Amino acid sequence: MTRVLGIDPGSRVTGYGIVDAEAGRYAYVDSGVIRTGASAFPERLRVIFTDLVALIEQYRPALMAVEQVFVQKNVSAALKLGQARGAALCAGTTRGLEVAEYTPRAVKQALVGTGSAEKAQVAHMVGQLLGMDRRLAEDAADALAVALCHVHQTPLQQRIRDTRGRRA
Repeated sequence: MTRVLGIDPGSRVTGYGIVDAEAGRYAYVDSGVIRTGASAFPERLRVIFTDLVALIEQYRPALMAVEQVFVQKNVSAALKLGQARGAALCAGTTRGLEVAEYTPRAVKQALVGTGSAEKAQVAHMVGQLLGMDRRLAEDAADALAVALCHVHQTPLQQRIRDTRGRRA
């Protein structure tokens, strides 16, 4: 069984989702959001980092999957999002986790079959795959989607590596 921690980074709200996966089966472990409040920006980054480190120590995931920055029209917001993402990446790497990164389009493609899926479609598929009937916070559902995307992509990535290895 492999435990994956998915992260949907944000400077005010960072979603997290933890799933166990084995042989095409998934089990929900936990999900939620880290709220940083209205404090100074460096303090918000510290909260993201320390709260994620605590989650990693509590749940001991083997892997971490993080959603990549979505380029926005507002450059300041995109920079803050990138820094929040950096705090999440540092939390994982300082705890020795292998970290994978996925674009929002890749996450939607992996779960719904189209990269232009709506958030509601992604949340619905998360619920279906994990056998959940309760409504999740949007950021938590997005984080679970990132974790599930990684679980789906790992066998494909392994097959690609194996094919390249045979050609060498």
